[in-house]
Amino acid sequence: MAQPILRTERLLLIPLADSHFELEVELDSDPEVLRYLSGRASSRDEVAESHARRMKLSAKVDGLGYWIAFGTDGGRRGSARPGTEEDGEFVGLLMLPPAHGPDQPDDPTVCDLGYRLLAKTWRQGLASEASRVLLRHAFETVGQTRVIAQTMAVNAGSRGVMEAVGMRHTRTFFPTWDDPLPGADQGEVEYEITRAMWAASVGE
Repeated sequence: MAQPILRTERLLLIPLADSHFELEVELDSDPEVLRYLSGRASSRDEVAESHARRMKLSAKVDGLGYWIAFGTDGGRRGSARPGTEEDGEFVGLLMLPPAHGPDQPDDPTVCDLGYRLLAKTWRQGLASEASRVLLRHAFETVGQTRVIAQTMAVNAGSRGVMEAVGMRHTRTFFPTWDDPLPGADQGEVEYEITRAMWAASVGE
């Protein structure tokens, strides 16, 4: 099963491809976007390394991977046709790879939800909107048993998205960092949503 194109009311999600590299560079050139990840903008070489890792992970479990999000107007361009990549504005990167961190389960039925959006698109509910369609895809199409998400405990915005889509806090943990970011002393948090929790949330 190849990664599908996914749509929401306001977004078009296209599977990440090599042709999207310059968009990844644009996204990671804003240190504010990476405030809770590295605290600084990424170099072009660092983005290239990240892109290569993403493409490799996308091939690990059928249907999982990364998507580039473009804004649409819900098909209101004088046509009933949904928006396309060509006529949409770049919004950010959505992530649903197999769980792969050093403290994450080595289980092909567990995946990792993430989102990284351009700062100008924040506080519009787009991360939550995209995350819901990714969760539906994970459980109803790919057949995952659990989806997890991690962030710094002080990242209130990201935690708000996790809670908005029905995820629950499962643990706070304290990794060792060579160069800790501000707030690292409060640890990292992990949230989860299981297939049963998802089914209950959609009334199945």
